[in-house]
Amino acid sequence: QVHVVESGGGLVQAGGSLRLACATSGITFSINAWGGYRQAPGRQRGLVAIIGSSGDKNYADSVKGRFPISGDNAKNTVYLHMNSLKTGDTSVYYCRVEYGTGCFEYDSWGRGTQVTVSS
Repeated sequence: QVHVVESGGGLVQAGGSLRLACATSGITFSINAWGGYRQAPGRQRGLVAIIGSSGDKNYADSVKGRFPISGDNAKNTVYLHMNSLKTGDTSVYYCRVEYGTGCFEYDSWGRGTQVTVSS
Protein backbone atom coordinates (compact mmCIF):
# COMPACT_ATOMS: atom_id res chain seq x y z
CA GLN A 1 0.00 0.00 0.00
CA VAL A 2 1.33 3.42 -0.98
CA HIS A 3 1.69 6.04 1.71
CA VAL A 4 2.49 9.71 1.16
CA VAL A 5 2.82 11.74 4.34
CA GLU A 6 3.49 15.43 4.70
CA SER A 7 4.91 16.97 7.86
CA GLY A 8 6.39 20.22 9.08
CA GLY A 9 3.46 22.59 8.76
CA GLY A 10 2.50 25.03 11.46
CA LEU A 11 2.08 28.65 12.42
CA VAL A 12 4.86 31.10 11.64
CA GLN A 13 5.21 34.86 11.47
CA ALA A 14 5.70 36.63 8.17
CA GLY A 15 9.36 36.57 7.19
CA GLY A 16 9.94 33.28 8.95
CA SER A 17 10.75 29.84 7.62
CA LEU A 18 9.37 26.32 7.69
CA ARG A 19 10.58 23.07 6.20
CA LEU A 20 7.97 20.69 4.88
CA ALA A 21 8.82 17.04 4.38
CA CYS A 22 7.11 14.52 2.12
CA ALA A 23 7.85 10.90 2.91
CA THR A 24 6.69 7.96 0.86
CA SER A 25 6.57 4.22 1.34
CA GLY A 26 5.13 1.25 -0.47
CA ILE A 27 5.97 2.43 -4.00
CA THR A 28 7.49 -0.40 -5.99
CA PHE A 29 7.65 1.45 -9.30
CA SER A 30 10.22 4.07 -10.23
CA ILE A 31 9.30 7.49 -8.94
CA ASN A 32 9.16 10.04 -11.75
CA ALA A 33 8.47 13.23 -9.85
CA TRP A 34 7.60 14.71 -6.49
CA GLY A 35 5.41 17.78 -6.42
CA GLY A 36 4.40 20.22 -3.75
CA TYR A 37 0.97 21.81 -4.18
CA ARG A 38 -1.10 24.18 -2.09
CA GLN A 39 -4.72 25.12 -1.75
CA ALA A 40 -6.08 28.11 0.11
CA PRO A 41 -9.76 28.35 1.10
CA GLY A 42 -11.91 29.12 -1.91
CA ARG A 43 -9.08 28.67 -4.36
CA GLN A 44 -7.96 25.90 -6.66
CA ARG A 45 -5.06 23.65 -5.78
CA GLY A 46 -1.93 24.77 -7.57
CA LEU A 47 1.63 23.64 -8.09
CA VAL A 48 4.27 25.18 -5.84
CA ALA A 49 7.39 23.22 -6.78
CA ILE A 50 8.29 19.96 -8.46
CA ILE A 51 11.44 17.87 -8.63
CA GLY A 52 11.95 15.14 -11.21
CA SER A 53 13.82 11.88 -10.84
CA SER A 54 16.80 13.39 -12.64
CA GLY A 55 16.87 16.32 -10.26
CA ASP A 56 15.25 18.87 -12.57
CA LYS A 57 13.17 21.42 -10.70
CA ASN A 58 10.39 23.86 -11.50
CA TYR A 59 8.71 26.46 -9.36
CA ALA A 60 5.64 28.61 -9.36
CA ASP A 61 6.58 32.22 -10.04
CA SER A 62 5.21 33.24 -6.66
CA VAL A 63 7.77 31.14 -4.77
CA LYS A 64 10.85 31.27 -7.02
CA GLY A 65 13.90 32.08 -4.96
CA ARG A 66 12.05 31.49 -1.67
CA PHE A 67 11.00 27.81 -1.63
CA PRO A 68 13.84 25.56 -2.83
CA ILE A 69 12.92 21.89 -3.18
CA SER A 70 15.35 19.08 -2.48
CA GLY A 71 15.29 15.31 -2.23
CA ASP A 72 16.89 12.61 -0.12
CA ASN A 73 16.69 9.39 -2.12
CA ALA A 74 17.99 7.28 0.75
CA LYS A 75 15.06 8.37 2.90
CA ASN A 76 12.46 8.49 0.10
CA THR A 77 11.77 12.01 1.30
CA VAL A 78 11.52 15.37 -0.42
CA TYR A 79 11.81 18.69 1.36
CA LEU A 80 10.28 22.06 0.61
CA HIS A 81 12.28 24.76 2.34
CA MET A 82 9.95 27.71 2.74
CA ASN A 83 11.75 30.98 3.44
CA SER A 84 10.65 34.61 3.64
CA LEU A 85 7.10 33.46 4.21
CA LYS A 86 4.26 35.85 3.43
CA THR A 87 0.69 35.87 4.65
CA GLY A 88 -0.33 34.94 1.12
CA ASP A 89 1.50 31.63 1.52
CA THR A 90 -1.10 30.48 4.03
CA SER A 91 -2.58 27.28 2.62
CA VAL A 92 -2.86 23.57 3.03
CA TYR A 93 0.21 22.09 1.40
CA TYR A 94 0.01 18.71 -0.34
CA CYS A 95 2.56 16.32 -1.71
CA ARG A 96 1.97 14.42 -4.94
CA VAL A 97 4.18 11.56 -6.09
CA GLU A 98 4.13 10.41 -9.71
CA TYR A 99 5.44 6.92 -10.42
CA GLY A 100 5.31 4.09 -12.89
CA THR A 101 6.25 3.71 -16.52
CA GLY A 102 4.63 3.39 -19.93
CA CYS A 103 1.00 2.37 -19.65
CA PHE A 104 1.29 2.04 -15.91
CA GLU A 105 1.64 5.53 -14.53
CA TYR A 106 0.12 6.52 -11.24
CA ASP A 107 0.07 9.30 -8.72
CA SER A 108 -0.61 9.43 -5.03
CA TRP A 109 -1.40 12.37 -2.79
CA GLY A 110 -0.80 13.01 0.85
CA ARG A 111 -3.51 14.38 3.14
CA GLY A 112 -1.89 17.78 3.42
CA THR A 113 -0.40 19.90 6.15
CA GLN A 114 -1.59 23.34 7.18
CA VAL A 115 0.77 26.31 6.92
CA THR A 116 -0.43 29.54 8.47
CA VAL A 117 1.60 32.73 8.16
CA SER A 118 0.63 35.54 10.51
CA SER A 119 1.35 39.23 10.00
